[in-house]
Amino acid sequence: MTFTEFRAVIVNDLQRTPDGLTWKELQQRNHLPYDRPCPEWTKQLETYSGLVRERRKGRSLVWELKQKQT
Repeated sequence: MTFTEFRAVIVNDLQRTPDGLTWKELQQRNHLPYDRPCPEWTKQLETYSGLVRERRKGRSLVWELKQKQT
């Protein structure tokens, strides 16, 4: 999987889920092959796609998009 494919999967799913999802939920819903997200790819999503991760479900971080995607 390339970064572009990863970004498309994450952004599309988060656009449909306004309350956000945990990494585990994203991984299971999209059959992602990674146990943990790549830190470099996550940083790129934060910088260019408006990804925000906030601690809200116990120890889990909830992933959300804060900027409107075009």
